[in-house]
Amino acid sequence: MDHDLLGLSSLPGAKFSEPQVKCYMQQLLSGLEHCHSRGVLHRDIKGSNLLIDRNGVLKIADFGLATFFDPAKTIPLTSHVVTLWYRPPELLLGASHCGVGVDLWSTGCILGELYAGKPILPGKTEVEQLHKIFKLCGSPSESYWRKHNLPSSAGFRSRVPYRRKLSQMFKDFPTSVLLLLETLLSIDPDHGSSADSALESEVTGGRGIRFVFANIP
Repeated sequence: MDHDLLGLSSLPGAKFSEPQVKCYMQQLLSGLEHCHSRGVLHRDIKGSNLLIDRNGVLKIADFGLATFFDPAKTIPLTSHVVTLWYRPPELLLGASHCGVGVDLWSTGCILGELYAGKPILPGKTEVEQLHKIFKLCGSPSESYWRKHNLPSSAGFRSRVPYRRKLSQMFKDFPTSVLLLLETLLSIDPDHGSSADSALESEVTGGRGIRFVFANIP
């Protein structure tokens, strides 16, 4: 593989076209669907772990943090996974039971980054990361706190909750991208998307369509 997505996006003047983003997202989600259908979580989806060759073929790399998971969420897992900027709120709050939402949250961050041209949630600490998430995606509801019973929740339950501002912050994104972001960046993973359903999105060009690009520098 010639490149990684982070390296390509960091090139001076780099700007991905909409067809290129569709190409990369379709391949990323197809790879995640393959993993999740076999009971595997990657748990470190980020630009540097997405390798791309000169023909635009994308492959998911670095399974060092990957693990098998129980869809019923009966087996506890560590929350100290996923690079900070791509880590979902439940892990930042210390959740020990998680599912495919971990990888799909990271995918939503990647999608937003490809259209924005920069990381959308660049926190410096876990606390700052959570506040950035809540300011963008809204504070969790009371039912969320009761249902998940997260160990680190007490210090993050604000008297004046943040409202969700995804559509406001990214108003220049195509409508189809905003719709997919709304599901991928769901505060409650139980309300999020799956790789399978995300592949039906207009953002990926629809299931069964394959995009290939040549002459990537």
